Amino acid sequence: MNRPLRADPGRLRKWVELLAGQFGPRPFSTPDKLRKIAGILREHMSGLGFSTALQKFIYRKEEYFNVVASPAGEEPLEKVSWPVLVVGAHYDTVASTPGADDNSSAVAGLMELSELFSSAPPRGLRLVSFCLEEPPAFRTRNMGSYHYASHLKRTGQAVTGMICLEMIGYFSEKPGSQRFPFPFMKRMFPTTGNFIALVGNNRSRDFTHRVKDAFCMGTSIQAVTLNAPAIVIGIDLSDHWSFNRHRFPAMMVTDTAFYRNPNYHRMSDTPGTLDYEKAALVVDGVANAVRELLPWEYPHSLL
Repeated sequence: MNRPLRADPGRLRKWVELLAGQFGPRPFSTPDKLRKIAGILREHMSGLGFSTALQKFIYRKEEYFNVVASPAGEEPLEKVSWPVLVVGAHYDTVASTPGADDNSSAVAGLMELSELFSSAPPRGLRLVSFCLEEPPAFRTRNMGSYHYASHLKRTGQAVTGMICLEMIGYFSEKPGSQRFPFPFMKRMFPTTGNFIALVGNNRSRDFTHRVKDAFCMGTSIQAVTLNAPAIVIGIDLSDHWSFNRHRFPAMMVTDTAFYRNPNYHRMSDTPGTLDYEKAALVVDGVANAVRELLPWEYPHSLL
C-alpha cells in the first residue's frame, strides 16, 4: 500500500509568511483585513475541491466570517446524518503581534491538512478557520468558534469531537525551556520544549486519548497529554472552549504557548522564529488522527 502523504514544511512556511509577514497584526479592529484573509482561505480550499462556506456573524456592528470547508457533496453549514469531526484554528491576532506562532502556524497547519486530504477527504470532515478568538471576544459568545459550535448544537448535528490547533510552530532543544502552571508538573512532563501537547478538560479525557493514540501512530514527534479542570491555566484558552461549552468533546493541539514561546503576543512572534520541520510532524499526527477517527470513507489506495 502507498504511504499517506506527508506535510510539507515549505508550504507551512509560505502560509506563515503570508499571514504574519504580509498581513501582520490582525486584531478585531481590522475587519477589512480579516475579511480579506477569510476570502483567501476559502479560495484555497475551494481550489482543492472542498465545498466551502462563509459563516457570517456580527460583532460591534462589523461583519466577520468563519470559513467552513467540507468534502465535496456535503454542504458545509447543513446538517448531515453522520457525525462530523471539526478541526479548527483561528486566524485573528491581538494588536501587539504579527502572530507567526499565534496563530498563523495553526492556520498553516489547517491549510496543509486541506492539501493532504484534497484528493479524498473523509466523510464528515470539517476544516474551519475561526475569526475572533482573541480579546475582546475571547471566552465569550462573540467568538467565531462559539457561533459555529452553537450552529452545530442548534441543528442537532452529531459531533465526534473537535481538534483545536493553537500554536504548533515553536520548539526548543534548550534544557529547561519548558515551563508549567505548577512546579510539581516538572516531575511529570519533559522540561525541554521539543514536544507537542494534547490537552483538554476532564470531560474530554477519552476523546483526547483517542486523538493521542492515532496522532502518535502517524508521526515521530513526542506528544504528551493533559486533561484537567480549567483551574489549570491554559487548559481551555482557545476555540475548544466554545465546543466544551456546548458539551461537545474537544481538545487542543499546542506547543504550550506562553509556557514555552517567549514571543507570545509580542512583535517578535515572527516567521523566522518557528521550526517548520517539527510543525510538519505535528500536522502529520493530526492527519492520522483524522484518518483514524473518520475511517469509513478513506480510500485504501492512500493508506
